[in-house]
Amino acid sequence: MKDMLVIDKADLADAEAILALQKIAYRDEARIYGDFQIPPLLETLEELKESFANHLILKASVNGKLVGSVRALCADHACHVSRLAVHPDFQNQGIATRLLLEVERYFPSCRRFELFTGEKSVKNIRLYEKLGYRKFKTDKPPGNVLLVHLAKTR
Repeated sequence: MKDMLVIDKADLADAEAILALQKIAYRDEARIYGDFQIPPLLETLEELKESFANHLILKASVNGKLVGSVRALCADHACHVSRLAVHPDFQNQGIATRLLLEVERYFPSCRRFELFTGEKSVKNIRLYEKLGYRKFKTDKPPGNVLLVHLAKTR
């Protein structure tokens, strides 16, 4: 039987599983930078639960197992995409692509989609560029990560 990927809206009952997945997925990012104090690893369950109030949170499941998630917040025709996470055992299977495309489908009135990643996260940048995102700025928050901001307009 072929594995079945399902993407749908997450709810509060999914919060613990999403946070656990996020912490597993972002460990590899933290290793790249030698910085385990990045926001996705420090986020608390309460903070994640608060995100449900104003974010679309999608989850990806394969045969009922949570393997990916993403958040999006749209305002003024711009959609800010964040916390894209795919379990390491399920990476390179198109799940991140499907999550991003589903975010775009949920917000047909948004004209611009923005996200960011670390400059050393070459695989992430390559994926985003393949989906039509283009770099528009960099910034250096506290810590060891220079952030690359990318946007896609339609």
